[in-house]
Parts: sequence; structure tokens; C-alpha cells
Amino acid sequence: MHSFTQLTALFEERFIHEAPFPGAPNNLYAPCTYLLQLGGKRVRPVLCLMGNELFGDIGPDAWHAGYAIELFHNFTLIHDDIMDKAPLRRGQPTVHEKYGLTAGILCGDVMNIYAYEQLAKVRTSLGQILHLFNKTAIEVCEGQQLDMDFEQRGDVHIDEYIQMITLKTSVLLACALKMGALIGGATEGNADKLYEFGKNLGIAFQLQDDYLDAYGATDKLGKQNGGDIKANKKTYLLLKAMENANREQRAAMEQLLLTDGAGKVADMLQLFSDTRADLACRDAVALYSRRAFDSLEDVAALRKRKEPLHELASYLLMRDS
Repeated sequence: MHSFTQLTALFEERFIHEAPFPGAPNNLYAPCTYLLQLGGKRVRPVLCLMGNELFGDIGPDAWHAGYAIELFHNFTLIHDDIMDKAPLRRGQPTVHEKYGLTAGILCGDVMNIYAYEQLAKVRTSLGQILHLFNKTAIEVCEGQQLDMDFEQRGDVHIDEYIQMITLKTSVLLACALKMGALIGGATEGNADKLYEFGKNLGIAFQLQDDYLDAYGATDKLGKQNGGDIKANKKTYLLLKAMENANREQRAAMEQLLLTDGAGKVADMLQLFSDTRADLACRDAVALYSRRAFDSLEDVAALRKRKEPLHELASYLLMRDS
């Protein structure tokens, strides 16, 4: 069995050497290589490998599936950055900023096609895996659209927010685990339980991110708290505060959403506390964490083989930055 750190190192080494793009046309493939060489945590492909190793030794099919997942994920990052007009990705210029909008669009398109090229090399349960991959890809697009729609709406509810982060973030984690499990020979039932583990882990992780953006340790974050507040993002904290607020508190929050004053973050944090939205967010993280760990517990695999996944989930959900 491998730890997450060990598998990340193995994946990084193989991915750069075994999934390269052609050299020409340079204006198409140089941006693709640039983004992949910026690195990243490689969480999704490594989860695929971990899902595979839960049931057997890691084989070529799992590596190809992992490459496909990482290429697809990076394709979504390129297009998300374009839609968000984001200037930076992992501390460096985004693809469209460095190479231009047209290059960004085409680079994302071809990277998605290369993801399917990797997926086509899988020999185990390809029909199931292709259906799952396509379903997930559609859901990620739906989640991104919902996120954009929410920016224009003032009546977003908590359940809608949970659905959005499930589609935008969680389903790809869940897909990665289930694909690996199926390749490893898991039954459909066990693969589905691992999917639920990944989905609930992703929801808990995103809710934890919402909380840490507001309350995380600034020395570990490397930035000041409250970035989401300054950007008026509809996070779990804001939505729950609005839901719990009395008339005066709601009016105060609505006024803060219209301002950019120096005291905006502190005032909004006080309102989160007054409405107990901060406690509700922590409770929600705990709820989805329990659901994730319960699903992992239900998977019919040796406890020793589950340990790396349990350790990874614990690390992700117990961080303070």
C-alpha cells in the first residue's frame, strides 16, 4: 500500500513523461505544457490510484484513468479562469493571460480531447467508466453554470449551494475514486460506496474552505482572512447568516454587500457570529465528514487497505489553513 504522498510523487514523475503533448503546433501545445508544469496537488488522479489499490495492485488502466482525470481537471481550470477573468493560477499568469484568449480556449479544448484519448486506453470496465466519466463531465459543467448564475441572484438557498459545490467540485473526486475501484475489480456496490465517500468528502472540504477563508489562521494561509467576504461570494456562511438573520441583521449584511470599506470583513464576521452561521458551517463540515467516513467504513475491503484514504481524508478535513 502507498500513502497519498508516495502516490503523488509517482504520479507526478510518470504524468510529465508519459502524457506529453506534441511539439507542434507550438502555439497550441505550449500553453498546455505550461499549465501542467505549474504543478498542483494532483488529488483527483491520485484518488483514482488509491481507489484502485484499495482492491488490488495498481495497473496500467489506473494510470491511464488518472491521466484522463488530471487532463480533464486542468481543461476545466483553463476555461474557468477565462470565465472568471482570473489573472493568476497557482501564483503564475493564467493561460489566457500569458498566451491570449484564443490560445486559452483551444488549449482547453484539445486538453479535454487528450483526456478521452487516455481514457480510450483503459481495458477494464471501459463501458462503465466511460459512462461515469461523461456523466461527471456534464455535472461539472452544470455546477460551473450554477455558480455563475448565483452571482446574479439574491435568493440562493443553502440546498442550492450544496448542490452547486457537489456538481462543481465533489463529483470529480467521487468519480476518480469509483473509476479506480472499478478498474481494481470492486463490485458495483463497493464502488458506489467509495463514490459516496468522495462526494461527501468533497462537500465537507469545500465547506471547510468557506470557513477557513473567513476564520483561518492568517500566518498559515499566507493572506488576510475574508477574501470571499470582500468579493461578496455567496458562501455557506453568508447564505446561512442571511437565513438566520433578523430584519436588522439582514439589512446590515445587505448594506455591507454594497460597500468596500476597511471594516467590511470584521463587521461581516461579527454578523456571522451573531447569527450563529459560523457554528452552523462547522456543524455542516462535521455532518458531511461523518457521512464520508461512514461510507468508507461500509466498503468491503481490508481495514489496512483503507488506512491511506482515511488518513488523507482526516488530513484534508482537520487542517486550519
